[in-house]
Amino acid sequence: MTATQQTPYPARRATLVAAVVCVLSLTGFWLAQRAAHVTMLDLDVYRAEGWTVRTGGDLYDMRATRALLPTTYPPFAAVLFIPLTWLSTGAMRVAANLVNLGLLVALVHLSLRLIGHRPARLPQAAVTLGVAAVAVWCEPVWTTMRYGQVNLLVAVLVLWDLTRRPGNRWAGAGIGIAAGIKLTPALFAVFLGAAGIALAVRRLRSGGTGWNVHLQRAMVAGVTFLATVALTAIALPHDSRRFWTEIIFSADRPGNGEDTANQSLRGVVARALHTGDPASGWLLLTALVACAGLVVAVAALLAGDRLPHGPAWAAVSCGVTALVVSPISWSHHWVWAVPLVLLLAAEAIRRRGRRRRWTVAAALTGLTFYSFALWYVPHGTGHREELHQSVGQMLLSAVYPAAGVAFLAVAGVVTARAWLRRPPVRPVPVRAPRSALRVGDGPSA
Repeated sequence: MTATQQTPYPARRATLVAAVVCVLSLTGFWLAQRAAHVTMLDLDVYRAEGWTVRTGGDLYDMRATRALLPTTYPPFAAVLFIPLTWLSTGAMRVAANLVNLGLLVALVHLSLRLIGHRPARLPQAAVTLGVAAVAVWCEPVWTTMRYGQVNLLVAVLVLWDLTRRPGNRWAGAGIGIAAGIKLTPALFAVFLGAAGIALAVRRLRSGGTGWNVHLQRAMVAGVTFLATVALTAIALPHDSRRFWTEIIFSADRPGNGEDTANQSLRGVVARALHTGDPASGWLLLTALVACAGLVVAVAALLAGDRLPHGPAWAAVSCGVTALVVSPISWSHHWVWAVPLVLLLAAEAIRRRGRRRRWTVAAALTGLTFYSFALWYVPHGTGHREELHQSVGQMLLSAVYPAAGVAFLAVAGVVTARAWLRRPPVRPVPVRAPRSALRVGDGPSA
């Protein structure tokens, strides 16, 4: 690298300052977690799952920790947890914390990459580290770290796929692996498949070829997921059979549906109706939101140059839809709050004429996930207080689904307006820019 190509000193200094701030914030976070005596219960369950598979026990009869928590994930996840049994409990917890903190930085990096935001004055590394220093303190990330959860890993696997260049043969594998671990990321494969079919139909009508990047990624995701199922069916035939014929239909196996921590529509309906089992009362509402969310995500992805940040609108819409419609979405599953708030902030920077309202929207949304508001209501004493909540308590314990539905409504309006305007005329580039992050083709392609 020549002297003229070296990073300017102010940029290097900004990155160094951001790195120091990030290290101090993450260290403070680690100390705060120790002071709070976090249990990392879920991490202990993961270790127990790995040990059960390693020793040939019955995975779905296993109960771990003093809380007697059961296995809820597909058997493929338990296979991945085997390495946890090679470490002592203390070493496992330290390693899990370090990995999760690294994954948080990766989540911020991939979110910014998906959005395509390029800060004018600060280097990308400085922005990534600075945002990570702040994002670590939001409730979903705090709770993920508190329990030793895998939510950051799942989100990173999905975003890795969605930020690959068109033509990358492995794009989609991350979604397939994530679905093999927790199932709900499979909605991203459905989203990509639907977008691919819609794009294929449009191209075929215009005399082009139907095969496209979205279909490719959906196919790779599906094949990868099926590979996780097949491999565990061979390695763990009894556990695989039990999961796919029995456990998968036990919606309350992870916990009571009305729990405050359940930040899905089913949880909201259960608390509103004062019942742990809302039966079919929530299914119609969930189906409507699922269909609307997927339509918005597909439309945003295919909007092309009509919609700046279109891939980010699409990905976050799909992620939020998965969280809202899942029977159980614990508050720590909502790590998608990080790309969501970053997207709103990027829109506030881009929209000069309406910057104030978008800034307010980003700030209020961020405050929602930093407020820990859902924990202000009685919860967790074993007496199921959530079945007797007042209206005010119901509102506090529904903040994440409410924010999710509001985001989908905004995404729908933004996407609809994008489709109603003419696409910009672009000159044909000599070659694709190095920073091209488009997930796929749009109307102007």
